[in-house]
Amino acid sequence: MHTAARRPTSPVDAPFHRSRADEVYDQLKRDVSEFKLVPGDRFTETEISGRLGVSRTPVRQALFRMQHEGFVEVLFRSGWRVLPFDFNQFEELYDLRMVLETTAAHRLCEGMLKVNPALLDDLAAIWLISPEQRSSDTMQVAQWDEAFHCALVAAAGNAEMARVHRDVTERIRVIRRLDFTKQPRIDATYEEHAKILKAIQRKRGDQAALLLRAHIQASQTEVRKITLHQVHLARQLGALTSRPKNL
Repeated sequence: MHTAARRPTSPVDAPFHRSRADEVYDQLKRDVSEFKLVPGDRFTETEISGRLGVSRTPVRQALFRMQHEGFVEVLFRSGWRVLPFDFNQFEELYDLRMVLETTAAHRLCEGMLKVNPALLDDLAAIWLISPEQRSSDTMQVAQWDEAFHCALVAAAGNAEMARVHRDVTERIRVIRRLDFTKQPRIDATYEEHAKILKAIQRKRGDQAALLLRAHIQASQTEVRKITLHQVHLARQLGALTSRPKNL
């Protein structure tokens, strides 16, 4: 199993101060994306603060932020609820993702833009490997998949494109990761990423854009098939990491 490759880092990443509310927000978003909290689940601020070992104030701040982003809703006198999936919104976000990533592919292959060779080397170390070296860790592959697409867009040299793409990635994470509960989709991701990366290495912008479009459309098609039963099944089958320690 392939475990040694580094996760590529984005050139636009920058350190900043994290408040306790930020940490709670990040953990709750992970709980949603890893199916520990699924659509319809109800919970209270007291339950969350007890599980994470923090006071209710940062929990409340984090939940109001998630409410603003459309992940949860507050219930009158009975806590909070994870909202159902909005599949129309997912369709629109996938369409936007397609525009951003195919545009980035063309920019990466333009003669005037110099791509950091270390970035392509990092991506090659993960995706241009033999089948027997591939990771079977579904959560790890899901994280590498996000990093692959974000790194390509960030490397295209437009900070605003990269910012919007990161936001789209955040908002589709929970639905996208259901792809990685199925081994055929994991295998397809390795094969498709390898083809995309080779096209970029050879500066074939049209080919890279076509491959990216087909790759994203395949994922979008899988999204249309998702049912709430599959989400609960993912939780039951253990397609999760262990619950976090106190913050």
